[in-house]
Order: sequence, then C-alpha cells, then structure tokens
Amino acid sequence: MREVISIHIGQAGVQIGNSCWELYCLEHGILPDGEILENEEKTNSMSTFFSESSQGKYVPRSIFVDLEPTVVDEIRTGVYKKLFHPEQMLTGKEDAANNYARGHYTVGKEIIDVTIDRIRRITDNCESLQGFFIFHSFGGGTGSGFTSLLMEKLSENYGKKSKLEFSIYPAPHISTSVVEPYNSILTTHTHLGQSVAGQSTIF
Repeated sequence: MREVISIHIGQAGVQIGNSCWELYCLEHGILPDGEILENEEKTNSMSTFFSESSQGKYVPRSIFVDLEPTVVDEIRTGVYKKLFHPEQMLTGKEDAANNYARGHYTVGKEIIDVTIDRIRRITDNCESLQGFFIFHSFGGGTGSGFTSLLMEKLSENYGKKSKLEFSIYPAPHISTSVVEPYNSILTTHTHLGQSVAGQSTIF
C-alpha cells in the first residue's frame, strides 16, 4: 500500500478539505458514515486515502487543524460527522487574527505538539507512507503562520517524504485583510526553504 496523509489547515484548508473528502467518498463508493456501498467492490486504491477500522468502516487519513473551532465545528456537526475520527479534528481556543506571528510563534505553538502526535498516530498505521497533501491559504494567520511551523516539524520528523501543498494565494480584489500580502511573503519565504530541504511542491 502507498498511503498519503491529507492535512487541512485554517479556514480555507478545512473548507477545501470538507469538499475534497465528499468527492473522495463519491469516487470510492463510501457513505457519509464510512460504510461502503453494498454493490461497491473494495479496491487497493482505497487504502491510499482511507484506513479500514476494525468495524469495517473507512476513515480518512486526514487531520483538520484550526486555531479556533468555528469552521471545524461545521464538519463535526455536518453530514460527514461520522466519517472522521474525532481525534483527527483539532482546534484551539483563539484564532490567529490574520497574523502570521500568532500562527507561528504564539497561539500556534500551543497546538503544534498535539498535531504532530496525531499525525504520528496515522503514520504508524501506514505500510508505505508516500507523503503529505497540505491544504491551506497563504493569507490567513493560521494558514500562513501555523502551516510554516508545521512544515518545519514535518521536515524534522519525516525527512525526505514528499509534501504537496494546495495553497490559496490572496488577490487584491477579494482580500479580507490588509495584512494578507505580508503573511504571504513570510510564508512563501519559509516554504521555499522547505522546497529545497524536504521536497515540498506548491500548487
């Protein structure tokens, strides 16, 4: 098996993740509660994104992280609430307030250790981990600052494993904060360094 772990960070990453996993389930014939459709055959391709529980349910190989709970709570109470393992939905108590420094150096530091621990638990259940998909924005405080912190930790712990980033860059005409360009510059600087050291690719 060749597994990939998806990490969804901040409001943008979590909302994209919610849509992605809905599509993955439709593609593989998996119901919102993790059960497989009766007429659907089990294939090895499922194990790339899903692990099979002892009850025969399929659980996404994913982590959802946000420094404040609002967006993750929408998944916890939504249609796919039974699909995800509760321990893989991580939230803090206060957001990064569109501030890279809060996401990287202060508020983000409070949740980084538990995030790495949950990622480790998923990797321990992988036979041949190929790498990570990371979904986030470059403009928000969590998407920029916390993602940079997490990328550093992933490089330390998982060396040369590939890290593919699916990133949302800010645009002037739809910007929600005047500091988005600064967050983007700081994040890009960090991630370009990771690209050389840890095979990170930004889409």
